[in-house]
Amino acid sequence: MLRINRENLRNSHEGPWLLLDLTMLGLLLLNLLFLLFDGLYGTAFVQDTLSTWSPTFVSFYEPIHRNFILVDLIFITIFLSEFFLRWAVAIKRKEHLRWYFFPFLRWYDLVGCIPLGGTRIFRFLRIFSILYRLHKHQIIDLNQTALYRFIAFYYDVFVEELSDRIVVKVLSDAQQDIAAGSPLIEDITQNVLAPRRPVISNWLSSMVNHFGQSINDSKHGDVIRRHVKDSVGKAVRDNAQVSTLSYVPVVGKTIENTLESAVTDIVTASIVNLLADLEAKDIEEFFAHGLKDFTVAEENLEDEFLLVVNECIEAIKGHVSQQRWKSHLIEKQQQKQANKATNIVDDTDVKAP
Repeated sequence: MLRINRENLRNSHEGPWLLLDLTMLGLLLLNLLFLLFDGLYGTAFVQDTLSTWSPTFVSFYEPIHRNFILVDLIFITIFLSEFFLRWAVAIKRKEHLRWYFFPFLRWYDLVGCIPLGGTRIFRFLRIFSILYRLHKHQIIDLNQTALYRFIAFYYDVFVEELSDRIVVKVLSDAQQDIAAGSPLIEDITQNVLAPRRPVISNWLSSMVNHFGQSINDSKHGDVIRRHVKDSVGKAVRDNAQVSTLSYVPVVGKTIENTLESAVTDIVTASIVNLLADLEAKDIEEFFAHGLKDFTVAEENLEDEFLLVVNECIEAIKGHVSQQRWKSHLIEKQQQKQANKATNIVDDTDVKAP
């Protein structure tokens, strides 16, 4: 039920304007009821019925009906006066970037004041505008009304159904393009990655250089250096030619250990120098000349990638097509049934002897 928060109304700095809104809301409702009654009075059935039950009222209202446009002009004059008053205040407060923005934003007020049957319907929008301002200043709370919840629910249903179908249509068109042999990978390479290749090269170069410096660092790179030395040392020891050095009398084992240590240090230093000295121009040259010729395996990988993209789009379509509003409605119905069952159990417990 719609309730007016009198405390917020009293404390609001916009009190006079909010009272004006309430007054205009009452006049709008009166005007719309008057329009509805006069429209019904124009039918032969209503006139005959009123003539039978209240001839006095018919004789009183008939002149008003014939001059209804003049009576409606009284309401129109009040509505236009309120409109121009708010426009002047908006200009004084500089509520908009341009002084003439106000009538464009409140176009429905002007259209609703045109005394024609088709334009009077826009006066309903004026009611919604007033209710929104009252809700904005917390004079009323539209969220607590059943009508608002009803409209909000079906608005969400409409938006969800419409947006889901649009998204599914767009994704389906993308799948058709991919299935028709759309050069997706080539487009990504030429139009997306190629213009950013210098930036990517600089980034990769800085990352590789930083990695090389980290390996060479006495504190942070010890783990990687030790891993490299263990791997290279194992490879040297497992080498058949090097292992024969151990058979040399007296100095064989020493030569083997020295050779293992030297090779390990050389490999580690080579890796560090390679990473630390790699420049962006080297990576750029690799991108420019090293990624030209594709093998059969790479072409198969491209086809597989397109299949992955297609399956991902299909999965997205499946999730988008789910009607979440139905799930929400089912949950609410189940909750109501559970509450009803709980109340029945409670009543049984109370009535039990």
